[in-house]
Formats: sequence, structure tokens, C-alpha cells
Amino acid sequence: MNITALKESLSTDAPPLNASVYLKALWYDAKDDWNKAHELIQDIPDKNASWIHAYLHRKEGDIGNADYWYSKAGKKRPSVSLQEEWEQIAETFL
Repeated sequence: MNITALKESLSTDAPPLNASVYLKALWYDAKDDWNKAHELIQDIPDKNASWIHAYLHRKEGDIGNADYWYSKAGKKRPSVSLQEEWEQIAETFL
């Protein structure tokens, strides 16, 4: 799968079957289901999940919480748009 295929899958009712939990969380986020995305990622104790968790809280507008999760991911809050960050994260996990 590539970024184009992932974006095309957004026209379907379910994420791609072979997608990782990270990509599934991003897929639900792109489908405007922040709660499902957060539910999938919030209890995974690794840096990858922390990065997505940070992005989700940044999108939510909870910058303090986002910065906490960026720190857990070993990253700093980016200055790029949310869409650019979504694509960067997706590309990392494809």
C-alpha cells in the first residue's frame, strides 16, 4: 500500500484489512472519527502510538496533552499543518 491507496480507501466503509493499528487510527481520523482513532491508539505503549496520540491531541486543540505525547514519542510538536503531519505519519507506517 502507498499513500495514494490509503487516501483512496477513505471512500470505503472500513480501513484496509492489512493496515496496521497505526494506519487504522490515521484512517479513522481522516474519516472524522477522532474518538475511534483515539480509542485504537491510546493504550499502545510505544513511541509510534505516542506520535499518533500526540497528533490527535494537537488536532483536538489540547496542546499541553499533545506536547506530553510528543515527548513520549521522542519528538517535538511540528510547525507543519495537521494535514502535512498526517501524511508524514502515514508515510512512516506504510
